[in-house]
Amino acid sequence: MDTTQLLKGVLDVAVLAAVQHEDGYGYDIVRRLRAAGLADIGDASVYGTLRRLYGAGALSSYVVPSDGGPHRKYYGINDQGREMLAAQRADWSEFAATMTGLLDPRRPRAVRTIGDNA
Repeated sequence: MDTTQLLKGVLDVAVLAAVQHEDGYGYDIVRRLRAAGLADIGDASVYGTLRRLYGAGALSSYVVPSDGGPHRKYYGINDQGREMLAAQRADWSEFAATMTGLLDPRRPRAVRTIGDNA
C-alpha cells in the first residue's frame, strides 16, 4: 500500500508526538519519526509541518548556537500543542477502531439492497 496519503493525514499528530517529551531540531525530528517506523517520511514534509504547527501556536521555538555548523532551531510542544495532541489522539483512536472493524475479515457484514428501509 502506498502510505503517502496516509502520512499526509497524520503528519501533524506524528510531529507533535515526536516532540512531546523532548524538544528537537528539524532533522532530529525526522530521524525520530523514521526510527518510529515512518521510513518514507520526507524531510521537506516534516520541515513544512514544523513551520505550520509553529505558526498555529502549537509549538515554541528557540535557536541553539553550534560550534560545528549552522545554528539549530529547536521546536518544543507548548500547552496549546499538548491540547491539540490530546484531541488528535482521541480522534485517531476512534478512527483506528472504526477502520479495524471494517477491515476485520471475521466481522459479519450486513448486506443491504437498494430500497431496504432497515
